[in-house]
Amino acid sequence: MSQPLYVAFIWHQHQPLYKSTAVSTDTAAQYRLPWVRLHGVKDYLDLILVLERYPKLHQTVNLVPSLILQLEDYVSGIALDPYLALTVTPETQLTKAQKGFIIENFFDAHYHTLIEPHPRYAQLFNQRHEKGRSWCLTNWSLQDYGDLLAWHNLAWIDPLFWDDLEISQWLQQGQNFSLSDRQRIISKHRQIIGRIIPQHKKMQESGQIEIITSPYTHPILPLLADSEAGRVAVARMALPHHRFQWPEDIARHLKKAWDIYHDRFGSYPNGLWPSEQSVSPAILPYVARQGFKWLCSDEGVLAATLGHSFGRDEYGNITEPQLLYRPYRLSTPEGDLSIVFRDHRLSDLIGFTYSGMSPTTAAQDLIGHLENIARSLPQEMDNPALVTIALDGENCWEHYQRDGLPFLETLYQTLSDHKNIQLVTVAEYLEKHPPTVSIAPETLHSGSWIDANFTTWIGDKAKNKAWDYLAAARQVLAAHPEATEDNNPEAWEALYGAEGSDWFWWFGEGHSSNHDEIFDRLFREHIMALYRSLNEPIPSYLLLPLEDHGRKPTHGPESFIHPIIDGFGDEQDWDKAGRIEIGGASGTMHQSTIVQRLFYGWDHVGFYLRFDFKAGAQPKKDLPSHLHLLWYFDNIHRLQSPIPLKGVPQRPPLDYGYHYHLGVDLSSEAICFQRAGEYHHWDTETSGAKASFNECLELIIPWHDMHIEPDYNLHLVAILAEDGQFKEFVPQDQLVLMKRP
Repeated sequence: MSQPLYVAFIWHQHQPLYKSTAVSTDTAAQYRLPWVRLHGVKDYLDLILVLERYPKLHQTVNLVPSLILQLEDYVSGIALDPYLALTVTPETQLTKAQKGFIIENFFDAHYHTLIEPHPRYAQLFNQRHEKGRSWCLTNWSLQDYGDLLAWHNLAWIDPLFWDDLEISQWLQQGQNFSLSDRQRIISKHRQIIGRIIPQHKKMQESGQIEIITSPYTHPILPLLADSEAGRVAVARMALPHHRFQWPEDIARHLKKAWDIYHDRFGSYPNGLWPSEQSVSPAILPYVARQGFKWLCSDEGVLAATLGHSFGRDEYGNITEPQLLYRPYRLSTPEGDLSIVFRDHRLSDLIGFTYSGMSPTTAAQDLIGHLENIARSLPQEMDNPALVTIALDGENCWEHYQRDGLPFLETLYQTLSDHKNIQLVTVAEYLEKHPPTVSIAPETLHSGSWIDANFTTWIGDKAKNKAWDYLAAARQVLAAHPEATEDNNPEAWEALYGAEGSDWFWWFGEGHSSNHDEIFDRLFREHIMALYRSLNEPIPSYLLLPLEDHGRKPTHGPESFIHPIIDGFGDEQDWDKAGRIEIGGASGTMHQSTIVQRLFYGWDHVGFYLRFDFKAGAQPKKDLPSHLHLLWYFDNIHRLQSPIPLKGVPQRPPLDYGYHYHLGVDLSSEAICFQRAGEYHHWDTETSGAKASFNECLELIIPWHDMHIEPDYNLHLVAILAEDGQFKEFVPQDQLVLMKRP
């Protein structure tokens, strides 16, 4: 290899604007949720402190301006969130309602990594889980509440800081925490958060990291320019009743970001992370005019721009790598921009999959992918290749052992010793190897990192209603030319807050959390603050929730999952899985079944299934002896065989031909895996599938058993059978659709 393989990691650090604009008599800022503070002590500082141990490795970090401001509020003591307020409340003063809130919310953490390792925290969790919330409310002592308040704040402190004398003492103490202990824990939070910005500045000045920025409150810039941009990728998208078209707001968000960056870091940024990696031709002149030199997006956007499909083999290796692993030039009237496109799959492996592997296996897998890329590159490339890996730098680590520290240490040590892979910042790569290939700006696709479109933020009923609320408020502000940013900053800050992408992420279909109602309220509070600052009447519709926040019982997967397959159905493991309610539903003509619900989802390792049966159901007593899973694929011509059971009704989908069959003995958990052969026979093959049946049945089927390339769909039907005789199949009104990532 004449040139090293250059790799640019870009870590994106962002949280929604939790700061409420509601009228309050409190002097402290009211933060509706604590995640800026908790991620501040767990994710932002340790990520670069670990990197600092490996000076040969250079990386890029994006700090969103609205995150910086919220971190500073916590450091100064201005910020007060409900969790923090309760933490420093004497136990004797807790009301019954506050105790109920603590029981409900102070276990908001991934069980296996943040709760289970701490015996006292796990003891309290298990009491709530096994005996119920009402029992806890009746039976817990004041000390139980005091310990839970302490542990919720202790568990989020990153393991990198556990050698701190005070933190070490608290971890050893384990229980019987006092109000003074909790006050000191919160003080420790402020100390850690206070180091974040200075440490980033120090490491940028040393040349090991490049700090970039995003639009001020993380809005989707193409949709600020014109909500019609949604129809570039989805031509028949249903759009809001009122067109949102305020491109001048792009310049405002970029200028605010530029000034905040300069004030904190004493220099100007080179790079821009456009919110949600969303780009369009309309935003480019504003980006260049502000002075940015480069920006990043996703491989799906590049594929749509080039009219090229990036195929991958069954191992995930991309075809025609020279198209993806290079920067491109965008020439605008305001100046040239460079743009890099991330490898979506490698980014997702870190974000969603490697946490389910051992640190060594995960690090070796990533290095193996990079080495495969280096071998696959053509010799005639004019510049050395640049592989861009860009992802959320905070949320994924909650699922890793010790917040990702063993994985990062293993990965970084291997990369430091590697002779043919070099980690660089994007700016230093571009300085030496400016792009030699151009994309005509008008041909740049309008899309984001999710499916190269904007359907996550616009297009369904609830999201469109929110855009209509925002459009009406923006028009009211425009009707007040006297309200400038200098003499009425409250109005403009309220607008910027409402334009953030996060509210639209949670509205409607696609994503849900335990805090949907709070996100709804925050969005409406920002808009109400705008009307209030202009002395305009607040529309009555803003006083009501934008949508019903009851979670739909049946829904598709919301994110990658990687549950532990032990048959106990940990609710956190399956929280983001698809869910199909089968038995026990209300309504006429609903056939009873022993299967109550089916959960399903996947990551890059394989796909996962969970079957919940009626309580206490046992194989060969209440349950048939076997479960049979059968799959067929979309648009793939492969041998097919009929379902290998007796008494199968000859009606769709039971009369289809299937390519794979997996049988599970529900008593022994033994698995038989078969592939369709010639003449409608089934040939037995080895499989890495695993099943476990305790309180429920959980399974993993590795993707490599399926021998399909990424992005292919497969359809699943599940059948219960006794001694080879068909009994019933689920779900009865649909097939389960899965897609290999």
